[in-house]
Amino acid sequence: MIEYAWQLLIDYFPGGREFLFLGIPSVIVAFTFLYLAGYVKRYKQWRTGYSRKLFHFLVFFSASIIQIKMALTGTIVFGMVVSLIVFYAIYKGEGFILYEAMAREKDAPRQTYYIIMPYLATLIGGILSNILFSPVGAAFGYLITGFGDAVGEPVGTAFGRHPYKVPTLTGVTAYRSYEGSAAVFMASIIALVIGVTLMGLAITPFLMFKIVTTALLTTLVEAVSPHGWDNLTTQIGGSFLAFLWLI
Repeated sequence: MIEYAWQLLIDYFPGGREFLFLGIPSVIVAFTFLYLAGYVKRYKQWRTGYSRKLFHFLVFFSASIIQIKMALTGTIVFGMVVSLIVFYAIYKGEGFILYEAMAREKDAPRQTYYIIMPYLATLIGGILSNILFSPVGAAFGYLITGFGDAVGEPVGTAFGRHPYKVPTLTGVTAYRSYEGSAAVFMASIIALVIGVTLMGLAITPFLMFKIVTTALLTTLVEAVSPHGWDNLTTQIGGSFLAFLWLI
């Protein structure tokens, strides 16, 4: 597996041309996404659950489209740029609009931890998904995580009336809700339909059955994932199931 991972990196690692032509647009797009999330929180009084997931959705959806249409090379450039902007926001800290876009009040006093950990979970999940389940399978993982997980928290924040406790790796008490999990399930179906459509696959009744089953299983994975690490588990679970019987 190590040899395959190394070969994958060699095959898809961007050169100077890719950095030149993809890097600047990626900086503009990624900065705009995070600033937009901070703007709606600060000036439109959006809850952090909404602003944070707006950025989450925009990044994952963009990465999935880039990977399906431009291969892994484009995603590597985009991911590097997003990483630099996220860590710049962390460096600036509290009060900075890009930081506040991601910092949940309920995570205090470990707000920075719960920015860094989901980022690392996303990075590790993306790397492992590409290595284990091919770049195309990984793109489905991006879509499921981008749509499903991004919708779950805002819906749970607004409409969650039936919470359940989830495991954490710190002392912060965390909950999800059945309403939020139902939203993850429905959004995952939509994400998978978009994915197979982008691949040019005809949506037959049997394929639709597999899409619904995949969405259900990844929803269960997300539901039991430790707080802050669902970007890792959902990506890997979604990529595995897509690789297993969707592509």
